[in-house]
Amino acid sequence: MLEVILDTETTGLSVKDGHRIVEIGCIELDNQIPTKKKFHCYLNPERKVSEKALEIHGYTDEFLSDKKKFADIADDFLKFIENKKLIIHNAEFDLGHLNNELNLLGKKRINKDQVVDTLDLAREKFPGSSISLDALCKRFRIDNSKRSYHTALIDCELLSKVYINLIDQKEPTLNLENQSEKKENLDLVNNFMYYKKIIEPSKEELDLHKKFLKKSLKKNYFN
Repeated sequence: MLEVILDTETTGLSVKDGHRIVEIGCIELDNQIPTKKKFHCYLNPERKVSEKALEIHGYTDEFLSDKKKFADIADDFLKFIENKKLIIHNAEFDLGHLNNELNLLGKKRINKDQVVDTLDLAREKFPGSSISLDALCKRFRIDNSKRSYHTALIDCELLSKVYINLIDQKEPTLNLENQSEKKENLDLVNNFMYYKKIIEPSKEELDLHKKFLKKSLKKNYFN
């Protein structure tokens, strides 16, 4: 099953206030295992970055000024996520901004049915607890020391690990046939190691043992 961990950074919180996307990051998963396929781009939002957003991701207007616009990458982005389940933390925010960009281009919106919101998974699993990405990293002992700023690809890498923990999938999924083979191989190894520890007695030791038995039997008989 192919899935995509997705994150965006924006010029501000609200689409209603005209805020736009400045970064998109995507990491593909195949049966919960990251593949080598990634989609990442910085974008010229064609407007100024708010002060609060700048504090979060650190992307200045000057840095973004020569980057591609969403229209330039829209088709490649849609092709990358096509027919894949999207894994997003706080999906309402990211979907709102992505669908706004798609609307501006007259393209089809991303359907909510295509999305798994890890915020909902965390809320259900840990009711009443903090469920921010940082809080979940701390809970699952995931190193987030690189997250000095909220950048899309780093957040995707962290979220991929959080997601695996949220669905209690701690190791790659194996089919039943492979699991059976794995168990058989493990049994063979264990048996081999067990028998390997058995030391065969020498001829001298066997002779001594026979003499001991004869002596013991003779003693018991006459007593």
